[in-house]
Amino acid sequence: MSAIELYARHTPGFEARVDHALAVLREAAARHPGRVVQATSLGAEDMVLTDLIARHGLPIALGTLETGKLHDETVALIGRIEERYGVGVEVYRPVEETVVHFVRTHGEKAMYQSIDLRKQCCAIRKLEPLARMLNGRSAWITGLRREQSNTRAEVPFSEADDQGRTKYNPLADWSWNDVWHYIATHRAPYNPLHDQFMPSIGCAPCTRAIAVGEDFRAGRWWWEDEKAKECGLHVKQEEPAVVSIIGAHA
Repeated sequence: MSAIELYARHTPGFEARVDHALAVLREAAARHPGRVVQATSLGAEDMVLTDLIARHGLPIALGTLETGKLHDETVALIGRIEERYGVGVEVYRPVEETVVHFVRTHGEKAMYQSIDLRKQCCAIRKLEPLARMLNGRSAWITGLRREQSNTRAEVPFSEADDQGRTKYNPLADWSWNDVWHYIATHRAPYNPLHDQFMPSIGCAPCTRAIAVGEDFRAGRWWWEDEKAKECGLHVKQEEPAVVSIIGAHA
């Protein structure tokens, strides 16, 4: 079964949640003209946001992190977005020399050796490119939802990040059923890996399919303690260094 067949369900209040998400996006565009970007992980939630932005012609840039370790199916979505919506996607990659040095020092499978090395890999491939994406911008948009994990259970619709930018989370109150009902209704493109029981998709070495009954993010960094399973994109610096994805995607 496809992800749409498995998950797409109309639930009470869906239309109101769509309207509210659009209102949050409009507010972001109005308050930060020319200085707001959707930081898309190319996951299902972010494809909903991209569709809303493009469908309503909102002046919000689209940006993504091409870590060098993404699945081919994920990378292919960049071209599909540009073809479908006629908009460009800013692509930010890690500094090649830094990646080469890290791999030479610690090996291709360093992320499995320790949480510290995995976080260093995330910092090189995600955090530094994200900093370049956000440079000169006063706001950004993510696909974070409260339902995704315990660490995201209180995600607000907007908040200040640790650099003083406004971070908007328009889908904070959406369910997984909502996400897929929207994708089905508007025929929004999505990553085919979602059809292979991968609800949360990050870098290929750090993502696996989940089994029936497993937690939504069980396929991310599955060898680590549950409390450590963050990449850093959505953790403020003053908080404990548990790296959290802009699923992501992160």
